Amino acid sequence: MALDPKLLDILACPKDKGPLLYFADEDALYNPRLRMKYRITDDIPVMLIDEAQVVDDAEHARLTAKAQADGIEPNWTPAEGAAGSGQ
Repeated sequence: MALDPKLLDILACPKDKGPLLYFADEDALYNPRLRMKYRITDDIPVMLIDEAQVVDDAEHARLTAKAQADGIEPNWTPAEGAAGSGQ
């Protein structure tokens, strides 16, 4: 099951407060800036810094290539996030 679009619109990386890439088929949210991957368990994003997986160069390359090939965009742009969420 995919994440609710309304939830996806407000999710941000808890470490840098930036947008994420959503990989529905992998049940994961990814921050390419910090190379941190957050799992989604039972349709609930686990947005805890201590539970995030820091990925190596190969996994980062795979995820960014997959995002580009599949047309996966960040879940929001920084200007939208700052205006839309009171950040």
